[in-house]
Amino acid sequence: MNRISAVASNTFREAVRDRVLYNLIFFALLLVGAALLFGQISIGIQRIVLINLGLTAISIFGVVIAIFIGIGLVSKEMEKKTLYTILSRPVRRWEFIVGKFGGLAWTLVVNTFFMAVGFFAALLFLAHRFERADGWLLVAIYFIILEFVVVTALALLFSTFSSPVLSAVLALALFVIGTFAEDLRAFAAMSQGATRALATLAAYVVPNFASLNVISSVAHGQPIAASLILYNTVYSLLYAGAAVCGAILVFEYRNLK
Repeated sequence: MNRISAVASNTFREAVRDRVLYNLIFFALLLVGAALLFGQISIGIQRIVLINLGLTAISIFGVVIAIFIGIGLVSKEMEKKTLYTILSRPVRRWEFIVGKFGGLAWTLVVNTFFMAVGFFAALLFLAHRFERADGWLLVAIYFIILEFVVVTALALLFSTFSSPVLSAVLALALFVIGTFAEDLRAFAAMSQGATRALATLAAYVVPNFASLNVISSVAHGQPIAASLILYNTVYSLLYAGAAVCGAILVFEYRNLK
């Protein structure tokens, strides 16, 4: 655990020093501010517009951070030749992978906290007070964090066997497809033969990001079922765990020379 914590801590510090990270957070907060402006223009639906645009901004910019930092977790260490120094010490390959994943996941949690603070500040400025239904916004943000955890695990997996550009394309493609996972399942149900089998397989292999998107529901003050919270938590952790295990397996047998 000490070795994993050391790798995770170093990953967190490197991410914090990355200027791209601050730029993305700035643009996310800027978009939240823009959502506040659009909300004031949209008479009668100010709160709905602010919540939809604000939470969507947090989600999109967080995913971008997860992908574009996650794809370099392994390749950057190899380019700098620091990976060989790390592995020459009593650090196992699986400990390196788990530490990298933990460090970036924690970075995203911290970033989400600051973006959420900006979002709630904008909401308070617009409404002048919080409503009881605003508590469900925390659930939506929690789901967004789970989304980041899965995307981070996928980006790390792809970074263990492909180039940064290809890793980014694969991770982004899975995110987009996973966003429409429910539609893909509906298409599979209407298809026949081999198309039905392939569509069903794809629908259950890609991450189901659609179930993690409750932004529209909480914007209208609709409560989130406890069963959905439990399902999304277990599903996301199991999927991310499987992706990290895949990254460990690939990295264990990769020739680093």
